[in-house]
Amino acid sequence: MVFFGSLNLIKDIKKHKFDKLFIFNSSIRFSLIGKLTMIPEVYQYPLFKKTKQHIFETPRKFIKEKIDLEVNEDPEVYIDNKSISQSIMKFQINKNETNILLGIGGSGPTKRIPVEIFLSVIEKISKIKKCKFFLAAGKKNEEQIILNKILESKFKNLCTPLDNLSIKETLPIIKSCNISICNDSSFSHLSAALGVKTITLMADTPLIYGNYSSKMFPIIPDGEETVEHNTLGKDKINPDKIFNKVIEIIN
Repeated sequence: MVFFGSLNLIKDIKKHKFDKLFIFNSSIRFSLIGKLTMIPEVYQYPLFKKTKQHIFETPRKFIKEKIDLEVNEDPEVYIDNKSISQSIMKFQINKNETNILLGIGGSGPTKRIPVEIFLSVIEKISKIKKCKFFLAAGKKNEEQIILNKILESKFKNLCTPLDNLSIKETLPIIKSCNISICNDSSFSHLSAALGVKTITLMADTPLIYGNYSSKMFPIIPDGEETVEHNTLGKDKINPDKIFNKVIEIIN
């Protein structure tokens, strides 16, 4: 699968006839892909040096070193207004309501906050605000279990699942939200890059993954001063702290 995926990636990149390629990764696989694209200028992180690469400082220094460009702003993803308007109509997004993205998935079990915590947060917010919740999760069985528990709860009429949509279809919906509450996942990064204030639930990965953007507001496990790999704190994420941060942001 990886081999054919790499071939498809090379084929797709070649279509665009790029002049430069920047690879923010230290793997030999991406080094080979870069060479096979035949792009004239390829810049990549040093091979086999992934350890201790800072999520923000490393790419900033890399860009400065390679093309003498200072990057000091938050990452941004741009969505055209037409796509946003179409999503608002298709998914009946009411701007008079509080629209909230819930990033309930995650790449590993220690990153996925228990569904009971999300349900508690939904209950607390829906008592004081007219809300709509958009549920972002992958197709892994563990993520589907969390998704289905929410959709089978008393809050099902307030929730819209996004798991059958492509990223292209999902991005305008996220952009239309007032706020996001996400596990440490791709959706937390995308949400912040779209300019949506994003509460990041940091249970078991370095805090920098959830606070490198000014749009990110991390919640860490009770009793911890910070988080790292193997903090294993998903059961100690406090729903009251999430709720209080939501109120602070939207008011």
